[in-house]
Amino acid sequence: MTLPIIAYGDPVLRKVGDNIDKEYPNLKELISNMWETMYNASGVGLAAPQIGLPIRLFLVDTTPFSDDEELSKEEQDQLNGFKRVFINAQIEEESGEEWPFNEGCLSIPDVREDVQRKERIKITYLGREF
Repeated sequence: MTLPIIAYGDPVLRKVGDNIDKEYPNLKELISNMWETMYNASGVGLAAPQIGLPIRLFLVDTTPFSDDEELSKEEQDQLNGFKRVFINAQIEEESGEEWPFNEGCLSIPDVREDVQRKERIKITYLGREF
């Protein structure tokens, strides 16, 4: 089921999300609906707050980036099929030089902006099976 995407300005987008556990109600269905919602909106990532849930859950599928001809074959291969669910993710470390990446956000349709990101990020998280 495609879920409504919350627009920029909604307070849920600024709230620190709550951790969840494997007993979170209908979690598998929620994740399935989030994938459907993200793909329907032509996105590559979606966070639970973007569908109105103040929980620490997001998902990413970088496959669309694997067609970028400016990337090396190795980089394209890394991006192709990278599809993950991140539960209770925490940034442990960011390192390297900052570089700009032109990004969009499903909660702010039709707006793109260069965002500065570090070259590497180390996070801890739980997958969909905990």
